[in-house]
Amino acid sequence: MPNTNADHGLSSDELAIWASLATLLERLPTALDAQLQRDSGLTHFEHGILFALHSAPERTLRLSVLAAYASCTLSRLSRAVSRLETKGWVRREIDPSDGRFTLGILTDAGAQAVAESTPAHHALIRTLVFDTLTDAQARQLGVISRKVAEGIGPGGVWSPA
Repeated sequence: MPNTNADHGLSSDELAIWASLATLLERLPTALDAQLQRDSGLTHFEHGILFALHSAPERTLRLSVLAAYASCTLSRLSRAVSRLETKGWVRREIDPSDGRFTLGILTDAGAQAVAESTPAHHALIRTLVFDTLTDAQARQLGVISRKVAEGIGPGGVWSPA
C-alpha cells in the first residue's frame, strides 16, 4: 500500500483500514456489553468467563488457564470471578491435584445463567457480525482476526471444543 505519509508512517489506505478497525474495536464491545447488561446483568467479559467454564470438562478450569482464554491478567480475572461468586454463579477451590493452583468452578446457578444469557447474546453477534458479511467474508474475518491476535502476543486464540 503505497502513499506513506511521513508524518505518521501509514499510507492513506492503511489509515482508512485502521480507522475502520479502531471504530469496530470501540463499537462492538459497547454493543455487546449493553445487550448483556440489559438482559442478564453481565458484562461481555463476565459472560465469556461463564461460557468458558460451561464449555470446560466438569465446568472447571484453573484460573490461570481461564485468564489465558480471556486474554487478561489474573488480577482482572480475580475481580470478575469475585463478582460472579457474589451472584452464586462461580466458586473457587484449591486444585486438589496441585495446591499451587486455584480452580474456577461453574455452579448450577451459573450454568443456568449461561443457558439463559447465551441465546440473545449469540443472536446479537449474528446480527452485528455474521448477517453483515458473506460466508466467505466471515471466514476471512476469522483468518485475519487470528493472524492479528497471534501477532500481538503469545498464546493461542480460544476456540470452542
